[in-house]
Amino acid sequence: MDIEKNERINALFEFYQPLLTKKQNEYIQLYYADDYSLGEIAEEFEVSRQAVYDNIKRTEKILESYEDKLHLYADFEMRNRQADRIQRYVKEHYPDDAELNNLIANMENMEEE
Repeated sequence: MDIEKNERINALFEFYQPLLTKKQNEYIQLYYADDYSLGEIAEEFEVSRQAVYDNIKRTEKILESYEDKLHLYADFEMRNRQADRIQRYVKEHYPDDAELNNLIANMENMEEE
């Protein structure tokens, strides 16, 4: 499996998971996050491998469609890049400014929550 695709689908899944059906959630979770094979998922749900494959491919397209419309993942990535630039700038130009460094630390903590 392509690592970049796996990372992208997992990221999109984190943003758009609530918009998917229960079955779509389960299949994507098992296939991408838990690294189950199509056969293992098919056995678990007592369906054909083709049914699992079709569902996963359809769900991938749905996730990409949500991202095309809502841009949640792209906006998140852009904000992270900007925050990284600000952090590097502050460390380089204002390493002794406690208040500024505290604000950056708070911003980092917000990301983790």
